[in-house]
Amino acid sequence: MRIHAIQTGTVAVKSQQPSGVGRSGKTRLLRTMLDRNWTEPLPIFAWLIEHPEGLIVVDTGETSRVAEPGYWGWHPYFRFGLKEEVAPEDEIGPQLRKLGFDPLDVRWVVLTHFHTDHAGGLAHFPASEILVSDSELRAASGLRGRLNGYLPHRWPEWFNPTTVTFSEAAVQPFPASHPLTRAGDVVLVPTPGHTGGHLSVIVHEADQDVFLAGDTSYTQQLMMDGVVDGVAPDPAVAALTLGRIRKYVSERPTIYLPSHDPDSRRRLEMRMTATRPQPRPAVA
Repeated sequence: MRIHAIQTGTVAVKSQQPSGVGRSGKTRLLRTMLDRNWTEPLPIFAWLIEHPEGLIVVDTGETSRVAEPGYWGWHPYFRFGLKEEVAPEDEIGPQLRKLGFDPLDVRWVVLTHFHTDHAGGLAHFPASEILVSDSELRAASGLRGRLNGYLPHRWPEWFNPTTVTFSEAAVQPFPASHPLTRAGDVVLVPTPGHTGGHLSVIVHEADQDVFLAGDTSYTQQLMMDGVVDGVAPDPAVAALTLGRIRKYVSERPTIYLPSHDPDSRRRLEMRMTATRPQPRPAVA
């Protein structure tokens, strides 16, 4: 297997979003929205896994359509809480072609969650099986989804995802799992926090694991420090997930890769694990 980091533009968020303040989800979100300061532009990473059973894409990144008037709709989180820069050539389709892959050849697309900077590129994958947690799909669909800050009206008309219920055995310390590949070397685990139905992808390699973390945290250090972000609807659930991830990376050599961590690409290329961060030669 080989894993590629694919950057689909950049996003700046309110400075309190990566490490929010306030006890309740509503309080944290309000304080985050009222923050007048912004982070530096952060990468929007998606991931390509070259697997013997077929190409796997984890998250689709953002679409350049975010620059269109009215794309965001009325929800204040999207209208006032993000600043994105995405050119047409930044989208995941053109990026895959630059690497020598056709999006139509992708077998599986796994969405960690439905926020637009992770699902905005869905239109590039009409031939793929798209997987998302059942709870995330329920939360993001229809009017309820739009009230929750999702953009279901921007999903492709053909969109009909496969839902994941996490009915398989635990991958300790995660209470359940969903194997994606027959070989069992690509596994989905529930990581609720940033959203209620968030999931992550674990790739088992020969001598370490790769943890494709979505937005479980904004950086590796914030995960290690147990810092819950400023938009988590239930901070207690998010803190529990971060604790499980810390336990996982403490027990197994694991390369931890959040989607907006500026250092994620380098850690992947240098094979730098969360608990053993010394640079290691890249595997061809």
